[in-house]
Amino acid sequence: MRIISGKYRGKKILIPRDRFTRPLKDLVKESIFNILEHSSLFICKMNKAKILDLFSGTGSFGLECISRGASHVTFFENYFPAISILKKNISLLNCDHVSKIINRDVSIKELKKLDKFDLIFLDPPFKYKKINKLIIDIKKQELIKKNGLIILHRHKNDKEVLCEEFKIIRRKSYGISNIFFGN
Repeated sequence: MRIISGKYRGKKILIPRDRFTRPLKDLVKESIFNILEHSSLFICKMNKAKILDLFSGTGSFGLECISRGASHVTFFENYFPAISILKKNISLLNCDHVSKIINRDVSIKELKKLDKFDLIFLDPPFKYKKINKLIIDIKKQELIKKNGLIILHRHKNDKEVLCEEFKIIRRKSYGISNIFFGN
């Protein structure tokens, strides 16, 4: 696993040895950033952006954002082995000053404490079934800035119907993954 582009391009990041954390594959991550940089459907400027990385695992997505110029990333993770690796990855890249880790379950109570973000990345476990409630809570708490984006990473066979609050701007399928862009 590595950082694909930007300030930390080519730097390796640590990944877990267990089966409970599913790191975002480099191919999927690279595809997401290609869409963010080249889509005519929306404008997403990574430079100085504030990012919320929910279910962040080892931090692959958020660290890529920092490498590409994001001003701050808030990582949300509650699984201790993943948090341990996330902390090491942040330290390896010397990103402590532009990152914050929240070691809690994602809940409305915790979301109320947050500022607004330019980009929110959701990469919950594929078995997670509260996506619609989470998207509604994000909208209710007005966590996304005007013209901000929410990116949702799901398994390609996921049949869950997304709520109306999540207007799908673009859907992209990659073998094992579906990526939804919406706001």
